[in-house]
Amino acid sequence: MAPIKIGVLVSGRGSNLQAIIDAIEARRLEAEIRVVVSDQAQAYALERARKHQIPTAVFLAKDYACREDFDRAVVRCLREHQVELVCLAGFMRILSPYFIAQFRDRIINIHPALLPAFPGLHVQKKALEHGVKFSGCTVHFVDEGMDTGPIIIQAVVPVLDDDDEEKLAARILRFEHQIYPRAIQLIAKGRLRREGRRVICEGSREEVPGRDEWGYVNP
Repeated sequence: MAPIKIGVLVSGRGSNLQAIIDAIEARRLEAEIRVVVSDQAQAYALERARKHQIPTAVFLAKDYACREDFDRAVVRCLREHQVELVCLAGFMRILSPYFIAQFRDRIINIHPALLPAFPGLHVQKKALEHGVKFSGCTVHFVDEGMDTGPIIIQAVVPVLDDDDEEKLAARILRFEHQIYPRAIQLIAKGRLRREGRRVICEGSREEVPGRDEWGYVNP
């Protein structure tokens, strides 16, 4: 099976982009990044892509009359690079219904909370204010809502008594870097199917007692 062709949309430093690149180069992820797209010309994620000879493209909102015009330009770029799966990695724009329709069930996002709890921004602040004992991160399909798409995979992270937003975010980020490439690999291998809002992972686990090739403990 050929590697899945992905496009990564970024706005900032691109640590999840780097995790995807590292997984591909380590041969743990059967994917090819065809293009990295940013809405910020100075995003460090673009430099990460260039270091690995990955094509980049920048689209600035000020150059377009409306959100849909911006999205149409990005979609054209993704089509030109034959992208099969769109991966949002810290992309700080809400996609228009037009964009969603063009890649229906082929857009995924990483969110630093256990959805459906705490969608949107400032999620560590919300978690600490609510006094939750566990937080984490979620990879989900993207639909027209705000972090409302079906959940693919999650990682649970304890919230410690001395946590502040920065400490909690850093602990969660380590798990983001693990589960995002894993979710892409599940899609690449055709192991996911939808039943309503449920995403079912098909196929047996790897033949390693108690632990798979990603280092995850099997239940």
